Amino acid sequence: MAYRFVFLPPQRDTTRAWAASLAEAVPEADIVVAESDQDARREIADADAAFGTISRELLERAERLRWLQAPAIAPPAGYYYPELVEHPVVVTNFREIFNDHIAAHIMAFLLAFARGLHYYIPRQLRREWEPEALDTGVVHLPESTVLMLGVGGIGAEAARLCAAFGIRVVGVDARRADAPEGVAEIHKPDALDRLLPEADFVVMTIPHTPQTEGLMDADRFELMKSSAFLINIGRGKTVKLDDLDRALRSGEIAGAALDVFETEPLPPDHPIWTAPNVLLTPHTAGFGPYLDDRRLEIILDNARRFAEGRDLRNVVDKANWF
Repeated sequence: MAYRFVFLPPQRDTTRAWAASLAEAVPEADIVVAESDQDARREIADADAAFGTISRELLERAERLRWLQAPAIAPPAGYYYPELVEHPVVVTNFREIFNDHIAAHIMAFLLAFARGLHYYIPRQLRREWEPEALDTGVVHLPESTVLMLGVGGIGAEAARLCAAFGIRVVGVDARRADAPEGVAEIHKPDALDRLLPEADFVVMTIPHTPQTEGLMDADRFELMKSSAFLINIGRGKTVKLDDLDRALRSGEIAGAALDVFETEPLPPDHPIWTAPNVLLTPHTAGFGPYLDDRRLEIILDNARRFAEGRDLRNVVDKANWF
């Protein structure tokens, strides 16, 4: 089936290269690169498919649009506005491309806490030789439990790695009913408050949705063990940062590692920078090789599926943003 595919602005060299690859690999697709907003307004009218962020104005002009490839796994809040949610267009995303990189980042945080590096890194900077007391300052992983909030591709890969260290992993997932390799139990989100007191590590891989915004707040930090650690590599708006800062300073929880924040970049005057037992990285958990190759592979796969009238890969539940 022949169809028209428009790359919406703004363009990067990468998307131009993707357009060339797509034109070569899927001859049924008429590929258009809209370099300006004016180009986009003209070209979207008879487009069957598009890549990028589509405004309300463009959506109103799109008379034939049936497939939209989102430019990210979890685009910023506002990408899935009501008119787009209600529109019949199928949206797909780039799920799965970060699984190995982000799972490794999770393990780096988890192992750092388990071996007391949150104590020793600040002491190194102060040139202090001060070991913790023998048999303290560590978490014995074969006797520990990770509560994995989100057991999609990233959470499942992290669970597999955790299991290699003998860690018991309990999953919470809104969609998944089957427990993947390394997950001992899987539960629906309504079990969260019951499960939090059992966890030594709470690992968050969940997206920002209307249901998850502010999920971890003061009430839920109270439910955690005082010896437990929070790790968030999902989306910053799922954790109330001021509540987390208070929980760390009061000793309500033992520590936190964050790669994502409610406001990014994290303001230099935010108190979380100096909270005790924190490890912070600037939204770099997904960094690693082959990401653009993986993005292109998903676009090509879906472009072929679309031409053949087959189900698309990585379809988004628009109402829930993921």
